[in-house]
Amino acid sequence: MELSVKKIFKLLMIASVLFFLSAQTVHAQSYQNIMGEKFVSGIANVATGVVELPKNIVITSQDKGIPYGMTIGVVTGVAHTIGRTVVGLLDVVTFMIPTGPSSVQPQYVWNDFSRETTYGSRY
Repeated sequence: MELSVKKIFKLLMIASVLFFLSAQTVHAQSYQNIMGEKFVSGIANVATGVVELPKNIVITSQDKGIPYGMTIGVVTGVAHTIGRTVVGLLDVVTFMIPTGPSSVQPQYVWNDFSRETTYGSRY
């Protein structure tokens, strides 16, 4: 009787190891990572969306001159502030749906601060 219990125990141990090394486990971890990253980037974009205003004023002023930056840069900054905040809010609300990285690039406002913000596909 003891021999069969040992065989069952070994079989269960082998099955456990195979389960932990299976693709489902890897997929579940990546799903959790995607959810977490989407939620954190959403919170960060909602909280820091207002930084788009001075960022766009500086970028536009450096490219086209100060008067242009103080007019068109402000308008562009307000538009990107609204855009980043809305995308962040959508990421927070839908973080359970694994859609990958945020559709706003750069993903965080402080990444590549000298580059203008763009919006595009997540895929």
